[in-house]
Amino acid sequence: MSTEASAPTRAEYCVIGCAEAWRGAGEILASPMGLIPSIGARLARRTFAPDLLLTDGEATLVDVDGTPEGWLPYRRHLTLVTGGRRHVMMGASQIDRYGNQNISCIGDWTKPVRQLLGVRGAPVNTLNNPTSYWIPRHSRRVFVERVDMVCGIGYDRAAAHPETARFHHLARVVSDLGVFNFATQDHTMRVASLHPGVSVEEVREATGFALTIPPEVPPTRAPTTEELRLIREVIDPANTRDREVRT
Repeated sequence: MSTEASAPTRAEYCVIGCAEAWRGAGEILASPMGLIPSIGARLARRTFAPDLLLTDGEATLVDVDGTPEGWLPYRRHLTLVTGGRRHVMMGASQIDRYGNQNISCIGDWTKPVRQLLGVRGAPVNTLNNPTSYWIPRHSRRVFVERVDMVCGIGYDRAAAHPETARFHHLARVVSDLGVFNFATQDHTMRVASLHPGVSVEEVREATGFALTIPPEVPPTRAPTTEELRLIREVIDPANTRDREVRT
């Protein structure tokens, strides 16, 4: 795909939305979970966030090409996590207006109708280091009034237990429709930007709770020519990103 031959795709706007989560982060560990967040983290490292640390998911720090840069045993990884030196971008099977996230089960947790991944490290992630979310299919099944089980901690629960949530910070939620944050007085979800071609009404219809919508909703930042070249020719030349995001 030629950079000059076509405009940015919806998937490429999603990559930018994810990459911007690490702008100005400094020397911290980026932990992107999923294809689009991984492309975004690698793009950020190559452009505006050169101090980011990337991992192979096991015990090695790597550069943008996957070449080992250092050793990261599990005990040091936990030190970064609990010390706030990591920004993780996770998925969410459900998320509510305060950012409570569920990846464990659907239905009553004592007798769920569907078992998912389990709580895993979500509580530690959300209580101890910056956390963002990537949701490839924005729908009322995911953006719900109340999650069936709390795995990742939202702002209402963090406020109820301030002594354990001193480092709680939900940076953003990126979906295939737009970018969202919690920059409201009561820390409920608001629209930060919408991807080109997406209307406010479309987002309202796809969300199971009332979003805060500013009077003027900006578009998600477009990738620069150089960013498009890096995405298309260097980071993801096989165009795997378009398999995850419908246009």
